[in-house]
Amino acid sequence: MKISVINGPNLNMLGIREPGIYGNGTYEALCSMIREHCDKRGIEVSFFQSNHEGDLVDEIQRAYGVCDGIVINPGAYTHTSVALLDAVKAVGIPTVEVHISDVSKREDFRQVSYIRLACVKTIAGQGFDGYLQAIDFLTEDK
Repeated sequence: MKISVINGPNLNMLGIREPGIYGNGTYEALCSMIREHCDKRGIEVSFFQSNHEGDLVDEIQRAYGVCDGIVINPGAYTHTSVALLDAVKAVGIPTVEVHISDVSKREDFRQVSYIRLACVKTIAGQGFDGYLQAIDFLTEDK
């Protein structure tokens, strides 16, 4: 079982960026926590983060035929990117959308998620643990 964890814009700034919303944990701490979780379960995991939409599309496409699932936090592209939606639809890989904060309780524009239309599940407001929940969901009974 191989999972690709893809993170969008500004997630590399975790620990610095709005800690009242996203917490004090760094991106490196997030990746370490996920890797440890996957290692315990015998899951191969890869990580990718970019602030550029096209790079995220390329990474989704690279997962085709290689990964069994995708966990994606598209960041601000959640609310704007038809390109990410189309990429997830194109590869047909089960994908879980994750958000560290509870976007349903934030600004009105954050209520829109284009990528959600192609995802098998959305997890929001669970902090870093949302990533682990997404991995567990994708690997249940596999």
